[in-house]
Amino acid sequence: MKAQSLPIVHIRPDEKRAFRIGEFCAIYGIGRTTVYHLIKSGKLRSVLIGGRRLIPRDAAEALLAQSEAGLA
Repeated sequence: MKAQSLPIVHIRPDEKRAFRIGEFCAIYGIGRTTVYHLIKSGKLRSVLIGGRRLIPRDAAEALLAQSEAGLA
């Protein structure tokens, strides 16, 4: 029996609900080391799903808001 493959879905970055670390770095122009430092310090919330760390969109927006306010 042949396994069914899932359809490939292309989602624009502004439609994503969460980003992989590499995607987050590319979109927001932040290095991986900095991202992991922000996560460890509690300034950037992340979730671990199936061994993959994701940055929820609302956490990314909160980080930007904190940076604009001079809090990050």
